[in-house]
Amino acid sequence: MAGVFCAGAVPGDTMAALVQLAARQRMLSQHLVLQALLASLGQAQALACAQETLVLFADSHTTLVQGKGCLPGAHFAEVQAAYFGAAAGDARVREFIELARETLHALRHDAQAEGAAKLQALIPSAGSLLVLLNQITQIYEAEARRCARQLQRQWQALAGQITSVAQQARAVAYSAQVLAARSGEAGRDFASVARELTQVTGGIEQLAQAAQAVSASRLAA
Repeated sequence: MAGVFCAGAVPGDTMAALVQLAARQRMLSQHLVLQALLASLGQAQALACAQETLVLFADSHTTLVQGKGCLPGAHFAEVQAAYFGAAAGDARVREFIELARETLHALRHDAQAEGAAKLQALIPSAGSLLVLLNQITQIYEAEARRCARQLQRQWQALAGQITSVAQQARAVAYSAQVLAARSGEAGRDFASVARELTQVTGGIEQLAQAAQAVSASRLAA
């Protein structure tokens, strides 16, 4: 839900954006190598396309690791471990970016032998990197699911609190109606207010129960 925080994390819509960004990295890495390969075969526009893709890939990686705008970067333990732990994801991605830059630089300056050698190194590097990017995307997806489940539990708890307050208000309203009835004519206006309060609290209870039902169904899913 937009703007609602998973405890200690980020809003649900921001988490979804991070998942999409991580998933896009897989496509960009493969697209970059394809365009570099086409450029090595003499396709003029492929080199410019590869350069644009590299810029997008590098910028997205910086955003995922360091954050940008409303996106927080590597903000939870599992993804921090993927980037900076034993997997050395951040270093491996940066090595790929540097190798891609060197490859495109050689191709741009017609250094065919150097460009071919760099490309031969870039292609297997992209295959290895794709495995890493898949793992990172799965980490983001798992965190998004965890946050969604936690959010549903928070909504259920809130709906339960609302129901409890409404029940207490209903009890007060009922007591008020009894007192008003005992007061005769003097309590007529007060009795009318008490009846309205009873109806309002009944409506609140129904809404809270509906919210709990929706939360329970989503949590079960």
